[in-house]
Amino acid sequence: MLKNTKNRGLSRSINKRQKIAIAGVTTLGAAALAISAVPGNAQTTTAEAPAGKVAYSSEQIKDVKGSVTDQLAGEKVKAEAMAAQHKAAVSAAKHRAAVAHDKHVAAQAAAKQRAAKAAAAKKAAAERKAKEAASRSAKRAAVKPVAAKTYANNLDGWIREALDIMKKHDIPGTYHGLHKNIMRESSGNPNAINNWDINAQNGVPSIGLLQVIKPTFDAYHVPGTAHSQYDPVANLTAAANYAADRYGSIDNVNSAY
Repeated sequence: MLKNTKNRGLSRSINKRQKIAIAGVTTLGAAALAISAVPGNAQTTTAEAPAGKVAYSSEQIKDVKGSVTDQLAGEKVKAEAMAAQHKAAVSAAKHRAAVAHDKHVAAQAAAKQRAAKAAAAKKAAAERKAKEAASRSAKRAAVKPVAAKTYANNLDGWIREALDIMKKHDIPGTYHGLHKNIMRESSGNPNAINNWDINAQNGVPSIGLLQVIKPTFDAYHVPGTAHSQYDPVANLTAAANYAADRYGSIDNVNSAY
């Protein structure tokens, strides 16, 4: 006998209650067939059924069949509902996983961006520090003390040193203006002294390269020079300062002053 393979899956899902109902329907169907097979005028040897037995009508059988069909339909609806719920749960889980993945990717991107900004800031700070260090080095090089200017210890050196000091104090005069008056007054001798003129007679002789008397030297002494009429540079600058005040410049002096 061939096995019924079409309803194998369906039969597995039928519960105990449904099996009992189906068995009852089968029994009733068999009984109905047996009754209908006996002719109406036939005589039987069977005794009359006891009064306590209940006869089933075709309507009752239809009710049982309908109940089974309804139960099967309900189980199908439940199965479909469960499948739909499972599908929805899977979809929701996938959605949550996708959202979590997007958040993770966004967090990684933000972390990379923060790291890049931090690296850029660190690099900028290092470059700024290097520039500041270079600037300090440049400043130190710029303020390196310059060797003091030296002058020869002779008439040329005295005149040049006096001119540099005069320039710092805005005292006018030129090399030629100083030199011509020096040669006329002392012939370039820083120790020259006049002991015969009126100044000498008054106790204040003219001394030095430009023959300056003591009161004039003290009044027009230039700061930073020696306090001595015999010092060549101090003598020249004091005389040039006096000449600038009285004649406008030592260059304008061409005779005794």
